[in-house]
Amino acid sequence: MANTYPLVKFHFSVDWGGTNIGFTEVSGLDVETELIEYRHGASPEYSKIKMPGMQKYSNITLKRGSFANDNEFYKWWNTVSLNKIERRDITISLLNEEHAPVIVWKVKNAFPIKVQSTDLKGDGNETAIETLEIAHEGLTIQNGD
Repeated sequence: MANTYPLVKFHFSVDWGGTNIGFTEVSGLDVETELIEYRHGASPEYSKIKMPGMQKYSNITLKRGSFANDNEFYKWWNTVSLNKIERRDITISLLNEEHAPVIVWKVKNAFPIKVQSTDLKGDGNETAIETLEIAHEGLTIQNGD
């Protein structure tokens, strides 16, 4: 019966190389194969053939609550100097009821490209959320054994 229902997406963890704090949202976990279209001049067909090209990865966005005296997103972002930056491997895990990983996304050579502070609203009562956008050089997905 356990495999009858799809997994829920609200129980996850992110090992990003910083403090182990809960993230509210992770997006951009996708990979795309670019398309190559080709037709040689002597082809009897009046159309191009299509073949797979290089893989392309989206940037990943991590969102979490803002805390007083917590500057870890900014410290990582500030490691940029003379075309160098601190790169990290990141592991994102979707967890089951026993807190064990069910699906694991492994991100290779990630580095921050954008840090966004929370928006401010005088009539709101929401939690302050900060955002970190990262670029990376590879994404693998492990779903089961």
